[in-house]
Amino acid sequence: MDHTHHASRGDDGGMVMNENLDRLPGDCQVISAEVRLEIKAGAEFAGPFPGEIFAYDMQTLQVPPCSRVTVRFDNQDEVRHQWMVHGLPRYLYPGGMFHIEANGGATITGTFIVPSDERTYLVHCDLPQHMEKGMKAQLVVGKGSGDLWSVPGVSGDFRPDPYLPGVTGAWLVVALVAGLALARLLIRR
Repeated sequence: MDHTHHASRGDDGGMVMNENLDRLPGDCQVISAEVRLEIKAGAEFAGPFPGEIFAYDMQTLQVPPCSRVTVRFDNQDEVRHQWMVHGLPRYLYPGGMFHIEANGGATITGTFIVPSDERTYLVHCDLPQHMEKGMKAQLVVGKGSGDLWSVPGVSGDFRPDPYLPGVTGAWLVVALVAGLALARLLIRR
């Protein structure tokens, strides 16, 4: 299948959308580097992150400004996963994104060129609940613009879990026991 009117290509294994092999961003004079990234996706990579279901094998990827980045995306699960970068220049990437989607067990390769600005871009899987369940990373161009929120193993949650810290639970038990003892004392009087 070849849908060149919206810059997509695909086969039974998955698809690549908004691939860019040679169009330079307006702020780049030349390709500064050829970068090859091997990204694995799947439930097995969520293990180090309590409460997460899916993850990439790398949460922070760093590339030089104006580099051509070729991503080999290896989906090791039986369900479909995506590797999407957001915030790219819209005049080169419709919707400001580059997107790879791999069916369960498939490996798909795609290429894009990053601009010269030193910025941190969001990378995630856009399938329902996959990002919320841990499939999130950041692409740092040059020095980047700081860590993104809620990237497993990199930064804290945007909204912290509502669970009470361990010591608070102990204090609640102590308060409950003291309250029951006081109530028993008052009832005996």
